[in-house]
Amino acid sequence: MIRAGKRHGPYRPRAEETLDAGKLELGEDFQDAECLLISEVKVLLEAQYESKKEEKNLTDVYTKTLEYVQKFSRYTNRDTIKEVRALLKPTNLEPFECAQLGNLCCSEYEEIKSLVPSIGNKISDDDLDSLLKQMDSLKKYQG
Repeated sequence: MIRAGKRHGPYRPRAEETLDAGKLELGEDFQDAECLLISEVKVLLEAQYESKKEEKNLTDVYTKTLEYVQKFSRYTNRDTIKEVRALLKPTNLEPFECAQLGNLCCSEYEEIKSLVPSIGNKISDDDLDSLLKQMDSLKKYQG
């Protein structure tokens, strides 16, 4: 997940701040953050790669991040990524939960509910199962 915000560098919670992703308590800096799929980060980094490579401006962090997203990207096709986003948009899930659904690619709704407990009762088991199957189908048949 990438966050957009004013702060640069690693996030450090305040001493009094209790964070729990399972309850969507992510901290003040994440309140209005845009959560991206790993596949979206891959597209963004690869788009910048050629210009950075020519300028010999590739930092170690950039290179390692690019390797990571290339390894763990679930969707390789831009159209597929757009379709996954379109599937997730009409749900009443928070951006963080949508990103987790897209990144984890679970095949069973019980598994995603145990990994992202904040989903809880926001979406019916049948609807969640259908969503996961549609996402799996997109992943399998991407061009």
